[in-house]
Amino acid sequence: MKDITIKKLYYSIGEVSDMTQLKPYVLRYWESEFSELKPTKNRAGKRIYRLSDIELINQIKNLLYTEQYTIKGAKQRMRSNSGSARQVEEGQTQKMFLREIKNGLQDILNILCDTNQIGA
Repeated sequence: MKDITIKKLYYSIGEVSDMTQLKPYVLRYWESEFSELKPTKNRAGKRIYRLSDIELINQIKNLLYTEQYTIKGAKQRMRSNSGSARQVEEGQTQKMFLREIKNGLQDILNILCDTNQIGA
């Protein structure tokens, strides 16, 4: 894989092809096979890729070419990875929410303790 030296918001299919060393027809085919890969199109109807799309393409390329998955196997692997990432994110959100509740309860306890000391 070539180093991404151009830093911009959107890349053409030709630029992505050069960066990933994949032919444009392969990128278009993967778009039809992998529902996660959905580059937007500009007013002229040409595909424009974001860095997140390029990262996804590199993941797919790694699964297919390096790890030797079939297209079907790569799809399953990507679905399982996105599901586990989502679970981790939800778990972190729940932990933050519980921490906030705990801190709120601690504040209430401190207020109650301070009031009891004043009244005693």
